[in-house]
Amino acid sequence: MATSPAREVPPTAGGGKAITIDSHLDGHAERSLADDVLDGLTRPFKELPPKHFYDARGAELFDRICELPEYYPTRAERAILERSADEIAELTGAVELVELGSGTAAKTRVLLDSLHRSGTLRRYVPFDVTESMVRDCARELTAEYPGLRVHGVIGDFERHLELVPPAEGPRIVAFLGGTIGNFPPGSRRRFLRQIARLLGPEDFLLMGTDLVKDPSVLEAAYDDAAGVTAEFNRNVLVVLNRELDADFDPGDFEHVALFDREHEWIEMRLRARRGLIAQIRRLEMEVRFEEGEELRTEISAKFTPERLRGDLAAAGLELAHWLTDPDGLFALTLSRVPAADGL
Repeated sequence: MATSPAREVPPTAGGGKAITIDSHLDGHAERSLADDVLDGLTRPFKELPPKHFYDARGAELFDRICELPEYYPTRAERAILERSADEIAELTGAVELVELGSGTAAKTRVLLDSLHRSGTLRRYVPFDVTESMVRDCARELTAEYPGLRVHGVIGDFERHLELVPPAEGPRIVAFLGGTIGNFPPGSRRRFLRQIARLLGPEDFLLMGTDLVKDPSVLEAAYDDAAGVTAEFNRNVLVVLNRELDADFDPGDFEHVALFDREHEWIEMRLRARRGLIAQIRRLEMEVRFEEGEELRTEISAKFTPERLRGDLAAAGLELAHWLTDPDGLFALTLSRVPAADGL
């Protein structure tokens, strides 16, 4: 696969060190969307992966979701980090932090602070599909943390994970926000195996997972009273219209969030309010929806300790440390490749 060469950015005005940026997209984002539409919208039960939510508008809406009273995961995860970041820094002795789906690195700064105070932090590797976020984050963090180097990776972590730069010492690979729950079980274990290949004997995976709880609490978190999540969900149709010259009317679809008790995951769907035919001109295809027909846009699996240990074990990892908030809503875990002498 063609990639663009790394680029060195001169030291910033804030005194930060040089920044390295690798881009591996090279038109991939548009091809990925087209492939997913061709695959997902021609199935008997239509679906799209949630990664296509996050254009600029989608990212803005998700930031608003994280501030909603119903949406507890972001607050719970940040609370765990604030309480336990020093402990994580001491346990791992990490000199670098690799973050998958880094975004603005808002929560990660808590951990970067602790690693910086401990005197071990040398490098941060943000990995994200949005180039502007990676570049802005690199400039900000090198100015905030004297001596920090940032090696940004612009890519799709489902396809480009092997392009994470080699470790410079003990590392933490962070996968936060409960994003692992967006993978169905088989894909989830395959992806965890890929992450395991990034880990040496001194390295750790730091992962956020939402926990099984009262379905009413879960459903409210994905169907807020203000309707922000509904707008976020329908925004994927705006993405299709813009990127693939489609003619969906988002108002033709109702936002649906439900808890699947058998699989213990939340599903977000878009339900057609009427029968319609949508044109996707760039792909020379049309998509028919019957009234009441649904398009699944996200699954978000919820975890028990047993489920998580099983997934980690299937990926060749062992749970080393379990951290949760006082209400037991969310968990952060450290896991690693098993070693004979343990943690």
